[in-house]
Amino acid sequence: MKMLLPLAALVAAAPALADVTTTPIAGTELDVSATGTSTRRPDIAIISAGVVTQASKAGDAMAANAKAMTATIAALKRAGVADRDIQTQSINLQPQYRYGDNQPPVLTGYQASNRVSVKLRELAGAGGVIDALVAAGANQIDGPSLSVDHPEAALDEARSKALATARARAELYAKAAGLTVRRIVRISETDGVPPPVRPLAMMASKRAESTPFEAGEQELTVNLSVVFELN
Repeated sequence: MKMLLPLAALVAAAPALADVTTTPIAGTELDVSATGTSTRRPDIAIISAGVVTQASKAGDAMAANAKAMTATIAALKRAGVADRDIQTQSINLQPQYRYGDNQPPVLTGYQASNRVSVKLRELAGAGGVIDALVAAGANQIDGPSLSVDHPEAALDEARSKALATARARAELYAKAAGLTVRRIVRISETDGVPPPVRPLAMMASKRAESTPFEAGEQELTVNLSVVFELN
């Protein structure tokens, strides 16, 4: 059952709400920006794998591409990559031309391409997955984009560090100005610095050794803007 409040009751309640959300600052306002970071070892990687094929006819180029891409996806599944971690990125078919000086372009054939995004959850075996892709027929591999799968705890740690830094700076400014920190008025969080993408680009080739793959470490960053009241 919905309860309807009289208009007078709503009007009477409005000032109390305004006091909660826009409490005026009686002292000096101080805006402080601070950054907190937390370091973790990445536990997932996303790579892009694809097949490019060429033929004189469009249908032949697509058929060859479909055959090679089917083998590539099968290789991923044999390597333990789950269906949910394989997603088609793009499928393209483009005519190919030969160009000459002062001559109209001449159609020479067609190029077909198909690319999938692959999420790797077992980084220890990532090099073996890449080798399996190449062996199955993938001739385009790009990435990886490394990240932490569940960053919440690391981000909360970074938030705590950022807030502690902001408070320490506020105390410093207050002391220098002969004031004291009374309270925090407002806290705003902005997007942190995105993690760097470590590129890995290669074309298909036979390798006697497994492709090396190092996860390294990653910094998760939180930026805070904190408003203090000084007295």
